[in-house]
Amino acid sequence: MRTHLDTLTTVRNLGILAHVDAGKTTVTERILYATGTTHRRGEVHDGTTVTDFDPQERDRGITIFAAAVSCAWDGHRINLIDTPGHVDFAAEVERSLRVLDGAVAVFDAVAGVEPQSESVWRQADRHGVPRIAFVNKLDRAGADLDTAVASIRDRLHPAPLVVQLPIGAEDRFTGVVDLLRMRALVWAEGGDSPEDVPVPKALREEARRRRRLLEEAVAELHPAALEEFVGRDELSAGTLAAALRDLTRSGDGVVVLCGSAYRNRGIEPLLDAVVAYLPSPLDVPAVRGGHDGTAEERAADPAAPFAALAFKVHATPTGRLTYVRIYSGTIGKGDTVWDAGARRGERIGRILRVQADRHTQVDRALAGDIVALVGLKSARAGSTLCDPRAPLVLEPPGATEPVVSVAVEARRSTDTDRLASALARLTEEDPSLVVRTDAETGQTVLSGMGELHLEVAAEQLRRVHGLEVNVGRPAVSHRETVGRGVSGFVFRHVKQDGGAGQFAHVVLDVEPLEEGFAFRSAVVGGRVPQEYVRAVEAGCREALGEGPLGGHPVTGLRVTLTDGSTHVKDSSDTAFRTAGRLGLREALRACAMVLLEPVVELTVSVPEDAVGGVLGDLAARRGRVSDSLTRSGAAVVTATVPLAELFGYATRLRSRTQGRGTFTARPTGYAPAPAR
Repeated sequence: MRTHLDTLTTVRNLGILAHVDAGKTTVTERILYATGTTHRRGEVHDGTTVTDFDPQERDRGITIFAAAVSCAWDGHRINLIDTPGHVDFAAEVERSLRVLDGAVAVFDAVAGVEPQSESVWRQADRHGVPRIAFVNKLDRAGADLDTAVASIRDRLHPAPLVVQLPIGAEDRFTGVVDLLRMRALVWAEGGDSPEDVPVPKALREEARRRRRLLEEAVAELHPAALEEFVGRDELSAGTLAAALRDLTRSGDGVVVLCGSAYRNRGIEPLLDAVVAYLPSPLDVPAVRGGHDGTAEERAADPAAPFAALAFKVHATPTGRLTYVRIYSGTIGKGDTVWDAGARRGERIGRILRVQADRHTQVDRALAGDIVALVGLKSARAGSTLCDPRAPLVLEPPGATEPVVSVAVEARRSTDTDRLASALARLTEEDPSLVVRTDAETGQTVLSGMGELHLEVAAEQLRRVHGLEVNVGRPAVSHRETVGRGVSGFVFRHVKQDGGAGQFAHVVLDVEPLEEGFAFRSAVVGGRVPQEYVRAVEAGCREALGEGPLGGHPVTGLRVTLTDGSTHVKDSSDTAFRTAGRLGLREALRACAMVLLEPVVELTVSVPEDAVGGVLGDLAARRGRVSDSLTRSGAAVVTATVPLAELFGYATRLRSRTQGRGTFTARPTGYAPAPAR
C-alpha cells in the first residue's frame, strides 16, 4: 500500500528558465503535448499557447507572467512554472525560484549563454535549485551543441555533462543518440513519438568517444563512480545514471540534453531526465522558518503541521487566486489557516489544480503540491500560511528595488479613485511595482524594473481595469554615495521643553564603502552604553532615506561612532536615535557626495553592415563598449550604458538596422552620474 510519503517521491516541482526567445514557452507547450495534457501544439507566433494566456503576452510574443501547469509523465506528477525571460520581469522569476525544487535551463543552440540566461542561472544558484540544461533550436542554421556547451562551461562555470549526441545538423537534425543506453531516438517528420533504433553506423565511433568522455567527467566528480571506473575502466549505465542524479542534486554538475522544441524533437528524453535527475520534495532540505525568535524546520510530510508560502496573487473575473507551495501538512476545502504576516485567520473556499488560466477543483492538497487557493483576502506574495496551532514564518522571496518611474494620472478626474484602487491591485499582484505620491508635485508615481515593465502595467490599467491614463516620461531612480568622508563630526541633540528632556552627544566618522551600509562602534570606556549604540545605528539607517544632493537614498558608506556622552536623566533610546538620524544628515552635508545613476550591460546583435551606426549611437548615449564579436553573420556588441539613455532605444535601433537589430539589457548596479 502506497503511503503519502511514497506519493511525494513521484512529484517534481520545476521551472523553465532562459533568456527571452530561447524557447521556454515552446518547450512548455511540447511538454504538455507529450504528456497528453493538451491535444494540440500551441505556438507562440500564433498566440495559441497555454501558458502565455494573457492578451499582452500573445500580442507581444513574450512571457510576462509566470504561469503554473500540472501534467503527468511515467507515473510522476510534474508541477511546472513557465517563467519570463525578459530582464524587466526578473522579480517574477525570483518569486518562482523560491518555491521550486528543480529547473530546466533552456539555451539557444546558436547563441549559447545569453545575458538573461546568465542572470536567471545566478538566481537559481542563490536559491540552490538543481538544474538540467536543454540546448534548444538545433534545427536552426548555425546551431552547434559543442559551442553552446562551451559557453555554459565558460560563462556559468558548472561541469556540463552531455548525455546526448545529435543526429544530423541544422535542418537535417532528426534525433539524438542516448549515451547512457547507447541507443538512438529518431523522430520522423511530423511524428509525435521517437523511434528507438540502434546507433547509426556513421556515429558509432563518435558516440563511443563521447560516452568515454562522459564517464571520465563523472568519475572525476563522484567518488562511487570513480571507484567503479578505476576497477573496471568503465561505468555501467546504472552507476552512471545514479551518479548523474547525485551530481545534479548537489549542484556539482549539470546534465545537458538537446533538441528542437518547435519541431517536437527531444522532449520525451527531457521528461525522462526530469524524472530521473531532478529532486522530489523529499530530496530537498526541510524548509526553515521561525516563530517567536526560534528557528524551526518543517519536513515535507503530509502528517506534519501545515506550512505553505504564497508566491503569486492573481485577480480573475471570478475571484482572487493565491498560488502557494505547500511545504508540510495537508489542507482541505473549508479549512482555516493562519496568515502569519497579517496575523489573522483565513478560510479556504476552494483548492485548484492549475493549468495556466484553466483550473481543476480538488478537495485537498498535500505537502509538495503547488496549487491555487480561493477565498484568501489578506495573503500577499511572500505571505506564510500555516496551521493556527503551529505558527511559523517562512522567509519570503527577496525584494528588488525599482529603477524606473513614471507619473500616472487618470484622464478623467472622476476616475481618480478608480485609478488608486487599480494601482493597489497591480502592486498586490506584482510586488516589484511600487506606487507613491511625490511630495513636491502631488503626482502619483509608479516605479518598476524597466521601461517594458511599466508599459505592461499601464496597459493592464487600460485593458483590465478599463481606465484611460496619461503616463509621463520615464525617469530613473538615482542614489547618492560618499566620495570623501569626514572624521570627528560632533553632533549634540538637546531638547528641553518642560518635564523630561532629551540629551544625546555623538561623534561620527563617515567614510566611503564599496557598496551598502556598515555601522560600527569604537567607543571605549562605556561613554555610550550599548543600548544607545544600537539606537544610534537605527537612527543612522533612517537618515539613509534622503541624501543632501537631491533627496535620493544614500548607499556606499561606513559610519563609525567614535565617542559621545550621556546625561544621567535626559538620555534615552529616543534621544540617541534622533541624534543618529540628524547627526548623520548633518555629517553627509559636510562630506563630498557623489550622485549615482543606474547602469546596465547592453548586448546588441546587429548585421555587420550596421555596426558603425550602432557604435556611434552607443557613444552618444554615454555607452562604454566592453566587447565586440562576430557570430553567425551578425555582430554582437556588449556595452555598459546608463539606463536613462536607453529610453526609446528599441525604436532607434530598429530604424538604424531596418528592423534587423535586437538588444537585451541587464542591470549591473550604479555608477557616478555626470555633473549637472
